[in-house]
Amino acid sequence: MVQSVLGSLILGYRPLWNRARKLAGIQLYAQNEAATVVDAAHLLRTVQEMWSSTSPPLLLSAQTRQLLCSLLDEAPRGAPWIEVRGDWLSDSAILARVKAAHQRGLKLVWRGDLARLPGPEVARCFDNSLLSLRPEDAVAALQTAPTRPGGPAPVAHAKSPVLAGQMYENITSRALMEHCLDQQNALALAGWPAEDVLYHQRHQAPQPSHAVIFKLMKAIDAEQSLETFEEIMGEDPLLAYRFMVYTNSAALGLRTGIDSLRRGLVMMGYGSIKRWLSDQLPHASTDLNLRPVRESMLIRAQLMTHLLDAGVENDLRREIYLCGLLSQLDDVMGESLGTILRRIPLSERIYDANVLGTGPYVSGLQMARALESEDAGAIRKLCETHEMDLEEVNRALLRVLADLEVERPAA
Repeated sequence: MVQSVLGSLILGYRPLWNRARKLAGIQLYAQNEAATVVDAAHLLRTVQEMWSSTSPPLLLSAQTRQLLCSLLDEAPRGAPWIEVRGDWLSDSAILARVKAAHQRGLKLVWRGDLARLPGPEVARCFDNSLLSLRPEDAVAALQTAPTRPGGPAPVAHAKSPVLAGQMYENITSRALMEHCLDQQNALALAGWPAEDVLYHQRHQAPQPSHAVIFKLMKAIDAEQSLETFEEIMGEDPLLAYRFMVYTNSAALGLRTGIDSLRRGLVMMGYGSIKRWLSDQLPHASTDLNLRPVRESMLIRAQLMTHLLDAGVENDLRREIYLCGLLSQLDDVMGESLGTILRRIPLSERIYDANVLGTGPYVSGLQMARALESEDAGAIRKLCETHEMDLEEVNRALLRVLADLEVERPAA
């Protein structure tokens, strides 16, 4: 049997978010072990077989020079975007491959510091760039930005260093993110300044998404299935949590604890659910900056369900999803996860994984977290600790990413 290429690579991912705060693509990190030569053509075929017309565009980020060279040599025209680190271009062998790949029609992305952009001859080989801003660039950019009430006036005649149409990474402030996307028309941000976005929400009680509540109310009006209701409610961790707190409240007087969304939906009845949703709607959040935060939480939950094989057991799959879905509520609500989860009668397995770092779900939760970075060492260590098969982990990640949907502009 031929070993799959997925057994000899360590993959990770980072979402790319556009101006509408929607998923624009995925940066896929790929690292091969030092002693392993990866068949890049096989990797690209494997990805292509799993991808559909609605799957997100990919930016392949090779973490080793050997893998990058293999991709530049073997990728056919029409392959995903391939990232090339600016500092690797000092290697003449890589630069020659970049020029040849460009001639073949490959889409290449230059990654590096905005202050070190390549000269015109090299720049012509690249279709786009993934740029980092130095602190002084960030300050200069914000000095040109329109200000919020009470803030300092923008510097007259100053020009932002942020280039339109490019991608940016390591943007940690909400103000800089808004400047890049809204004022300078950046193509996308790799990652999201979630911490700063959530920090700016702290002066008010966190609220579920208006769009998700409205979507669920429409589904109830259309008399869609219980599965659909559960799926929509599971699109917002805060809404799911609030619903479970409500269904377990003394006001409802139910004799047994509600430990899942499905059980709560069955016990409440659709009229009661709709009344409860109507009460939530006037206070619901319409802040689009929270959408990437919420969607990142959903990706983690989906990853957990693929990493931990629940077989045909649907209740178990829902429990694993809930475990991942609620795993970052402490960031959203600003209090400890132990306190948050103790308010509802969840399975101890969910509490153990999230708070104690023990139990049957901890391997899936820790791996789902690790896959959110380019730290191949952490992923390798978790595979050893939890005896997880690297190929299965990579396959689970690619399945989840392929199932994500991206709106593409009409042709």
